This record gives sequence, C-alpha cells and structure tokens, in this order.
Amino acid sequence: MGLVELFLIAVGLSMDAFAVSVCKGLSLGKINGKHMCIAGLWFGGFQGLMPAIGYFFGSFFADFITSVSHWVAFILLLCIGGNMIKESFSKEDEDVDASMSVKSMFLLAVATSIDALAVGVSFAFMQVQIGWAVTFIAVITFILSGIGVKVGSIFGVKYKSKAELAGGLVLVIMGAKILLEGLGIIG
Repeated sequence: MGLVELFLIAVGLSMDAFAVSVCKGLSLGKINGKHMCIAGLWFGGFQGLMPAIGYFFGSFFADFITSVSHWVAFILLLCIGGNMIKESFSKEDEDVDASMSVKSMFLLAVATSIDALAVGVSFAFMQVQIGWAVTFIAVITFILSGIGVKVGSIFGVKYKSKAELAGGLVLVIMGAKILLEGLGIIG
C-alpha cells in the first residue's frame, strides 16, 4: 500500500472524528489550543490504536483466507464507507456536550474509531507496515480533529454531514481499488 492510499484511508477514517470534533467545537463555543489538542489526542490516539488491534487479530486469520483477502478488505471498507455515507444523510442530530472530561472523550473516541478496528483487520491481509500506518492515521486524525474543533467553534455543524459523506466515499473507493488489484484487473 502506497502513501497516497494510506493518506486517503487515514482521511476517510478521520472523518467521523472530524465530524464529532466539529460538534464539540460548536458546543464549547469559545475554544483554545488546549481544546483542540485534547480532541486531537483522544481521537488520534484511538484512531491509531484500533487499527493496530484489528491488525493483530486479523493476522491470526490471514493465513486461512489469504486467497480471498481482497474480498475481505473490500467488504469491510464497503460496509464502513457505506455506513458513513448513510449517516451523512441522516436527519438525526447527535448532541455532543461541551465536556472534555476523560469519560466523555473516551466514549467519543471509542465510538468514532470502531471503523478503524475493521480497517486494521483488512490491513492484516495486505502488505502494510502497521507501525508506520497506525502512526500516520493517528497524526492525520490528530490534525483533522483539532481543525474540526476550530471549524465547529466558527461555523457550527454545517460541514458535519459533508465530512461523513466524503470519508465514506473515500473508503468505498479504496475498497474497490483493493478488490480490483486483488482480482488482477488493475496493477
């Protein structure tokens, strides 16, 4: 997996955290660098941790399903991306309180990184340097979460659904690319 593909996956995965960060910024009102760093550390940390966990779980099964690994990666990314796209059209507004407490941030970080766990499983079936990949995903998510808090404090929830839609589309496209490569259709 190349840098461009990894970057696109990192951005796609970080869109849930970005969307929640936008809501967090909106609920906080007046923010400072500390708020941006707290959101970035929680969301970036979990977006990095979860694919690592998924990778190690997936590694146990990689030998058994190597011949269909491209299908596994495709289905996982399609489901995750499809769900993000569906959520982007949802009329439900999830209220995010202004609390930056450990409990509040932990729950949000876990909720926004579940999809990263599944992506980590798909990484086990591809040639991915997991240490580099999870660090890269964590850094991208850290940056985008901090930006999300700032955007939320300025613009509100205007971009939340657009961010989820974009992230979902990126993951679906990456899944299709992996499938086409695995089938030998593209190189």
